[in-house]
Amino acid sequence: MTRILGIDPGSQRTGVGIIDVDEAGRATHVFNGALLLLGDGDFPARLRRLLLGLAEVIETWQPQEVAIERVFLARNPDSALKLGQARGAAISAVVLRDLPVHEYAAKEVKLALVGRGGADKTQVQHMVGIMLNLHGKLQADAADALAIAITHAHVRATAKRLGVSTQQAWSRK
Repeated sequence: MTRILGIDPGSQRTGVGIIDVDEAGRATHVFNGALLLLGDGDFPARLRRLLLGLAEVIETWQPQEVAIERVFLARNPDSALKLGQARGAAISAVVLRDLPVHEYAAKEVKLALVGRGGADKTQVQHMVGIMLNLHGKLQADAADALAIAITHAHVRATAKRLGVSTQQAWSRK
């Protein structure tokens, strides 16, 4: 059994989702939630809350691998910079604990779960619920984090069957 932490980084809220994956690639839900970063203090204080929150999640749930969403280009440059900084803080929290990090673009996650890269958030949330046998509405950031973890589970299972790295398994070249 391998435990995977999925992270959907954000500057106001960061989604986290944890699944266990067996040798056959079947995923089981373990935990999901959102780290709320808003509150008193400036942006560096938010990044601190992100680092501490992820440290607590990692210590509590002991994941063995991590999958994180790649930053997409935003229309607002300030938002894109803040998102990139939040993503950097999340990666720092993970690599300081010697965990391997795997990165997936939002379109890749949508393709892996729904079958098309242009799927909307509600379709992704619906598929996450079906794949993990969850009932009720999932919080959007937590659902995205679980979707990233599921994507990595699929890619690592394919890589294992092919005898290649996860990066090679996902490459279209």
